[in-house]
Amino acid sequence: MPREEGRKLIAQNKKARHDYSILDTYEVGLVLTGTEVKSLRAGRASLVDGFATVDGGEVWLQHVHIPEYAEGTWTNHAPRRKRKVLMHRAEIDKLIGKTKEGGLTLVPLDLYFKDGKVKATLALAKGKKSYDKRQDLAERDSRREIQKAFGRYVKGRR
Repeated sequence: MPREEGRKLIAQNKKARHDYSILDTYEVGLVLTGTEVKSLRAGRASLVDGFATVDGGEVWLQHVHIPEYAEGTWTNHAPRRKRKVLMHRAEIDKLIGKTKEGGLTLVPLDLYFKDGKVKATLALAKGKKSYDKRQDLAERDSRREIQKAFGRYVKGRR
């Protein structure tokens, strides 16, 4: 059987970019059981409530929902269990300092297969206030209006 190549998206946390200001991102691996990987290959996962914590010098992904594998037996996994994150020691040490400084959290942005292995993108993020969210929406709308006007101008419709 040929090796899998490329990147295949499993799940994405679109709400994270709305609720948080992303400061830094990290590509990490996950320690998973066999039934979790099979469930992910079926494209089933939810990152909505997910976050990561640093406990005892290790990073753990929590509240990420990977449903039980349909064809699994008594060996099936718990859907919302804590999952260990695989990162370099230097990155973990950097994260320990940044998350203790306050106001910063680790949120998963997406979950994907990269060359046959399950990877996640963790973001070091700061929570947005409601006025920040409104400001971002207004900025995005104004950019969209500018693009529309420019497109009409280029086509000669004014």
